[in-house]
Amino acid sequence: MYRTNRKLAGARGFTLIEILVVVVIIAILAAVVVPNVISRIKDAKNSAAISDIKSFETAIDQYKLDTGNDPSSLDELINPPNPKGKWNGPYLKNLSKIPMDPWGHPYVYTVPGQNGRDYDIYSDGPDGQPNTSDDIQSWNLTGQ
Repeated sequence: MYRTNRKLAGARGFTLIEILVVVVIIAILAAVVVPNVISRIKDAKNSAAISDIKSFETAIDQYKLDTGNDPSSLDELINPPNPKGKWNGPYLKNLSKIPMDPWGHPYVYTVPGQNGRDYDIYSDGPDGQPNTSDDIQSWNLTGQ
């Protein structure tokens, strides 16, 4: 009987207090890390939208140099208009269609743009609603 008690003493498990301490530590770490990760995802999506808009602007500039005017839609950067004329594209490489913004909404392209701009390109942002503070606009990219 003495031998059996000795073996049990060496095979001790975790107590409830030890498990609770580990759970609390994990919860504290999650409370600190999760908001930082979510913030990074938001920043990454904003950066992706800005990069897309700048790519569109470069492609539109090349299109305009070749044809003499702005495309009537972003689709003309990939598929030639009818008649083809001096179109020398595709101006956006390796794409079969214009991508959606990082939130799954279409980019908005208008010709002519407002306030004397040749064109406007913008994303409605995460909320998908136009003219809100989270919109990412081609005319407002300075400093971003």
